[in-house]
Amino acid sequence: MEHSFASATILLLLITDPLGNIPIFVNSLKAVPAQRRSRVILREVLIAFAVLLAFMFAGQAFLRAMSLSDVSLQIGGALVLFLIALRMIFAPPTPPDGPVPSHEPLIVPLAIPALAGPSALATVLLLVSQAPERRLEWVAALTVTMLVCAMVLLLAEKLQQRVGERVIGAFERLMGLILVSIAVEMMLRGIKELARTWPD
Repeated sequence: MEHSFASATILLLLITDPLGNIPIFVNSLKAVPAQRRSRVILREVLIAFAVLLAFMFAGQAFLRAMSLSDVSLQIGGALVLFLIALRMIFAPPTPPDGPVPSHEPLIVPLAIPALAGPSALATVLLLVSQAPERRLEWVAALTVTMLVCAMVLLLAEKLQQRVGERVIGAFERLMGLILVSIAVEMMLRGIKELARTWPD
């Protein structure tokens, strides 16, 4: 599937899922003083951005080292996206009050894997492998994605209080349906490419 700047940004937003991460961030930051929470959120978003950016630039070398083809990455990425989409649509019930952390989170679980998880890493790798000459465009898409994530997560507590968990959950399921369609399209294109190059 050939992506434009807009479709790549939307795909990255669906994968990083800032709305779905609101309960994780709110619960993880309960032990952090209110006046410091914004700093922690920005720090975690920056760490996730740095990890994804590093993977975007080192991804090709990683593929060569592992002897992975673009087709295998596309099909594997489609499977991962499909599973993520199913989890978004059929989200398991979560208890209203999970255990409250007793310390300030650092990198885990907010930056990794909440934002820069395996699916996000695979997605940036897939974007670069399909069109390495458009790397700066993918960097811009990732930058926009991280800015949106930062804004949503900085407003996480207010959004959860005013909108409600049911509305957030319904919106996340809608994003899951869109992601299913993207995953199926990627899978079909990957299978077509595999069939075309099978003798090789």
